[in-house]
Amino acid sequence: MEYRYLGSSGLQVSALSLGAWITYGGQVKEDKAEECMAAAYEAGVNFFDNAEGYDSGNAETVMGKVIKKRQWKRSDLVVSTKIFWGGKGPNDRGLSRKHIMEAMNASLKRLKMDYVDLVFCHRPDYHTPMEETVWAMNILIQKGKAFYWGTSEWSSEEIMRAVAVARREHLIPPTMEQPQYNMLYRDRVEAEYAPLYKEIGLGTTIWSPLASGVLTGKYNDGVPEGSRFSLKGYEWLADFVLGDDAPARLAKVKSLEPVAAGLGCTMAQLALAWCLKNPNVSTVITGATSAAQVEENMKSLDIVDKIDDKVIEEIESILDNKPVPPQDHR
Repeated sequence: MEYRYLGSSGLQVSALSLGAWITYGGQVKEDKAEECMAAAYEAGVNFFDNAEGYDSGNAETVMGKVIKKRQWKRSDLVVSTKIFWGGKGPNDRGLSRKHIMEAMNASLKRLKMDYVDLVFCHRPDYHTPMEETVWAMNILIQKGKAFYWGTSEWSSEEIMRAVAVARREHLIPPTMEQPQYNMLYRDRVEAEYAPLYKEIGLGTTIWSPLASGVLTGKYNDGVPEGSRFSLKGYEWLADFVLGDDAPARLAKVKSLEPVAAGLGCTMAQLALAWCLKNPNVSTVITGATSAAQVEENMKSLDIVDKIDDKVIEEIESILDNKPVPPQDHR
């Protein structure tokens, strides 16, 4: 396993990590979750990602039970949670000081832990002053309930607003962002955030590296039964990932199959390795419904060095979507 620093911090996270979104407590029950987490742990994964909103907190409960049952040394793990969607009550969502403090206490109880390593603001909250959110995150760290805080799906402007508040008030600024990033969705990580990597040392814990399975090729001939897109309540996901240009995107996926074959890997391994090639990616969060899938994903680490300039050029010619980073006019 390769370990990378989380942005400019001194914390090292495994280049590949394991997330609980949709699967834990939903598609994947506790026994299967344990198998997946054990396979990842044995492969050297140290970062396990979660959120209060994943299956209404059940994903945290499942993950906490597995870690306690396995008796893994807490200092060997990097565990995260994300705060925003905590329930249906008027103060059970968002980034108010009240919800942040209560959400963290509830997450720790479900995870059976005294602290998480990373806590994310799961989305921006346009109803809460930035000062209130930054102060609340700082309090969590000062109380030892989290070590680092960050954002998820925030714009670069929103992140810099939080940094400005932290600098002005002498508080701890956000360390990392958790954005979507894959071959089909590149603009934010490669262009919008480009100045932030150098300016504030932003780390990234990217999600959906396989575009919710699209880049595995399994949707090339339709939506198979039991897949993520077929889950009740997640119909929006197919629209979000594929959109109106689904035929064009699927055509690109099909065109990538010979590239993967030439490298001797699966489409999923190619997509993961492609994400890992980006030096501004701290860790790639993978999902899995079986230990075998975890083991297959881990093999993508062996493909990274095979993706040379020639292969990159071939991939770019197929994708035809390379973002243009903002120009530095200083």
